[in-house]
Amino acid sequence: MIFPPGPFTDEDYDETFIPSPTSILILGSGGLGCEILKNLSMTASHELPLNLHIIDMDTISSSNLNRQFLFKDKDVGKYKCEIASLAVKDRIKVEYYIGKIEDYEDSFYEKFDIIISGLDSINARKWINETIWRIYNNSNNEKSIIFFDGGTEGFQGSIKIIIPGITACFQCYRSLIPDKIVYPLCTLANTPRLPEHCIEWAKQLGWEEIYQDKIFDYDNDEDVEKMFKIALKRANEFGIEGVTKSLTLGVVKNIIPAIASTNAIISGQLCNEVYKFISNCNPNMKDMGYYNGENGVLFDNEEYLPIDNCPVCGIRTEEIELDSNMELIDIVQLIKDKFELSMPVIMHNGIEIYNFKDQGGSLQLSKEGDVTIEVVDKTLLNGMKIRIKYYKV
Repeated sequence: MIFPPGPFTDEDYDETFIPSPTSILILGSGGLGCEILKNLSMTASHELPLNLHIIDMDTISSSNLNRQFLFKDKDVGKYKCEIASLAVKDRIKVEYYIGKIEDYEDSFYEKFDIIISGLDSINARKWINETIWRIYNNSNNEKSIIFFDGGTEGFQGSIKIIIPGITACFQCYRSLIPDKIVYPLCTLANTPRLPEHCIEWAKQLGWEEIYQDKIFDYDNDEDVEKMFKIALKRANEFGIEGVTKSLTLGVVKNIIPAIASTNAIISGQLCNEVYKFISNCNPNMKDMGYYNGENGVLFDNEEYLPIDNCPVCGIRTEEIELDSNMELIDIVQLIKDKFELSMPVIMHNGIEIYNFKDQGGSLQLSKEGDVTIEVVDKTLLNGMKIRIKYYKV
């Protein structure tokens, strides 16, 4: 009864089919991560076997307790992923990893079928997106890790389903994500008016004045405390109220305040999409879903096409001018040296015309007008197109 067909289920759907165990990695065990872990632990069964893993480097603070419900007062100071995994251990075993996602090699991520992001950092989400695509490309498109990304901002949230080689990647959505607010340096130095001004001043100027060559680490509680005191002193000098430790951390990490109900809605829809993807009991939504709860309840979803010149999933495009008298082998050598390639394979209209490894090619490039070639090389994340413009000497 766990996979009853829905009104939009494909005709050949088999509701008696039991999928093989799915290995899922959850990134982050904060507001979204706790909800995701709870949902999946309640979804897993012998008919939907899940191998759950979770990774996070943060420890629990008292400010987390109002929305990260897997934690209690006695857990303050302990690692989030450890306590979260213990909270659901009666329902399912969860492997946890303490550390930054960047500390793990591709071989670690290759063992997962699905990665679900509950991260609040744009840079971390960009990093895991690039890692997933690198694994896909390095495996000759055979290892495709499905990436479900969730994000919240106040009463708004979004969901993205990213399938390498099919959908847009996270980097393609980058233009939809607002950039961090930048305050003019003259305002920070001379006329601060907001608590955020004082914190930015402490980050950009005050820290270096006191600690000089020491690099600020926003994941270090002692460093955050020092930054808070610098900002608070600055605020007191200008009679500005509102500088708190939590606001200090939010400004230096560019954190948007989280709301428990938004986390619950976004994580619920995320896990619903994961459930549909694994069981195939109903079609998944389009690539991106958007929720707005500021003036009621609005949820919409749409297809977002890959961007041709995306640096991660798109194809790099270059243009060069060459002497029309050059031989193919000389053209290939020039391309190899110019773009610092390893053992490039040159193709035209999908047909291989030169393989540097074999040192040969039976075909030639047309020199009637401009020509576009495709280049495949292990140093290129997703290939490259080169437009060749000929000139005569």
